Amino acid sequence: MYKYFVAVFAVFMLTACSNNNEEVNLEDNAKIIEEGTVGFEMLGDSIEEASGVPAEEKEAIIAAFEEYIESFNSKDINRYVETLSKNPQGFSIEEDKETAKMAFEQYDITKTATDTTIVKYNEKEAQVYSNLVTDLTEIATGAELTDDGRQVTVFVKEDGEWKVTSIYYIGNK
Repeated sequence: MYKYFVAVFAVFMLTACSNNNEEVNLEDNAKIIEEGTVGFEMLGDSIEEASGVPAEEKEAIIAAFEEYIESFNSKDINRYVETLSKNPQGFSIEEDKETAKMAFEQYDITKTATDTTIVKYNEKEAQVYSNLVTDLTEIATGAELTDDGRQVTVFVKEDGEWKVTSIYYIGNK
């Protein structure tokens, strides 16, 4: 049963990380991060906040991240989809929506983010680091799984609002 949960959890977490029509490859994600495309190193312990983020933008970016997490935890699929970019890089909105619907129907899932930090910023893109704990309980059986890892959520500014365009996640186990 535990292996089944791990497989479902991995598929769910990676849906938002995958490219359209491409198989998810964690080595490719790690390579992207190492090359500096994502604003932190996954293996380091220290996370540095981006400098030069205007206070108003910082507030808006953190609020967008919190809405992304809260909308997911509330299982409100329409609210959750509203947090996503119209032109995501790395996932399909329709695939992510269908996967989320399936997960919401079969599992109680709660994501808890800590150490939320803007690690990269410019006027068009922001990268938000967080330590993320995901608690998953299968509704039918009550079986539970907890996973923790590090995530960078990449936001782009669309129509004056920050939207999720890609996600990079690596589990700590």
